[in-house]
Amino acid sequence: MLRYYFAKFFKNYLIPKAIKNSQIDKTARVCSGTSMLNSTLGKYSFVGHNCTVNDCKIGGYCSIGSDCIIGGSEHPVKWVSTSPVFHTKKNIFKKSYSENRFLLRKQTSIGNDVWLGTRVLVKSGVSIGNGAVVGMGSIVTKDIPDYEIWAGNPAKFIRKRFDDETISKLQEAKWWDADEAEILRLGDYFNNPEEFLKNI
Repeated sequence: MLRYYFAKFFKNYLIPKAIKNSQIDKTARVCSGTSMLNSTLGKYSFVGHNCTVNDCKIGGYCSIGSDCIIGGSEHPVKWVSTSPVFHTKKNIFKKSYSENRFLLRKQTSIGNDVWLGTRVLVKSGVSIGNGAVVGMGSIVTKDIPDYEIWAGNPAKFIRKRFDDETISKLQEAKWWDADEAEILRLGDYFNNPEEFLKNI
């Protein structure tokens, strides 16, 4: 039992996280072993253990499972070579034969109240809408609309979380922008979309 708690303590507090050029809301959480570069994380969102997040805007109330990779560098597949020594001085080799211009990363966008399961991979430049859910182990290569559930490799549409009318009303409500007092008032209705929308 003691070994279990020691391992949990080690995992949660002694493995560092690496955050650079990123804005993390004071209510958000980034777990150990995760690296974030040029990204933002909205209120009450969390990013699990051992994730990589590059050039990504993440909204509020998102749940990002452990071992996810969001964004990342691209390579020039239409050039003679895909190697970084032909397009940037800042590369793993610290050597460059040219400085041909190439956009290494596109910004990735994740809306509000999004859930990404464990080990989800999200291609750079992809947009994931509000309320979307992506199943564990999925590889996201296309934009995902609001309140849709996707899964697989590559990730494909499974179903919508709610009917179109409910989705439209939730989008209009933008509850994720509400202040703490309003969220507290509505808290008991979050398990019932119909009651929630009546009371918002």
